[in-house]
Amino acid sequence: MNLTDLLANSASQTWHQRLAQLIRSAGHASLPTLLEQTLHELVGFDTILINTYKGRHRPLLIHDNYPPDRRQQGIERYLSQAYLLDPFFQAVHDGLDHGACRLRELAPDCFESSDYYHYYYRALGLSDEIGLFARVDDDVVMVVSLGFRGDGPRVTRRAMLALRHIAPVVAALLGEYWKWQGHGFQARLEEREPVEAAFDSFGQEALTQREREIVRLLLAGHSTKSAALELDISDGTVKVHRKHIYQRLDVSSQSQLFRLFLDHVALVSRQQGG
Repeated sequence: MNLTDLLANSASQTWHQRLAQLIRSAGHASLPTLLEQTLHELVGFDTILINTYKGRHRPLLIHDNYPPDRRQQGIERYLSQAYLLDPFFQAVHDGLDHGACRLRELAPDCFESSDYYHYYYRALGLSDEIGLFARVDDDVVMVVSLGFRGDGPRVTRRAMLALRHIAPVVAALLGEYWKWQGHGFQARLEEREPVEAAFDSFGQEALTQREREIVRLLLAGHSTKSAALELDISDGTVKVHRKHIYQRLDVSSQSQLFRLFLDHVALVSRQQGG
């Protein structure tokens, strides 16, 4: 099908009318809701979060569709603690600022076996997530996260391709939205202290710097082999460090290590909030 045939198609007319509506609303506060409706027609996701990221600051939520009874698990828990281990957050920090990516493309090799995955994703019933990334300012990236429940239809290759094709349009719309609405969020975003200090201070009195680096990788879902590759050390060295970590923090499993870390993050968060 050539471009003329594509544009002459009746379905194309409906789609372009929707795009025209989005373009007209790009600078208005209503854009996130219209964008949610449009993307849902395209791929039929279950949940949507539109977050704004600036450096290592806590993400700032712009829009979501979570019902009140799921906000604690799906939003507050993420924004206060879970984002530190989120592959999307790490990808933005590493420089990803455009395109559409599936969670599995960005996550460490053992992510789905990690306590973080079960604590956050599985508890929400999500089996997959797709992020649309858009740099909207020199130091600000917005991510539209589309979540898919395990009991729903699987994300097809065709749906993923459609999202990749529309990602530049979404990025342009979000750029215009930020240009006109961003002033209302910028100050709030800058005020949000990063809980990154929780990683730096977790176990600092008992662990070495290298051991704290290994803790971070293991909690994020890296296997022993993957952590070794990240740090350019041997698998055996990682295993020795992990044994020392467990002994020095008085834990016997990675699940206990994860819970201890969340308790520490909560403490740091309260201290910063106070």
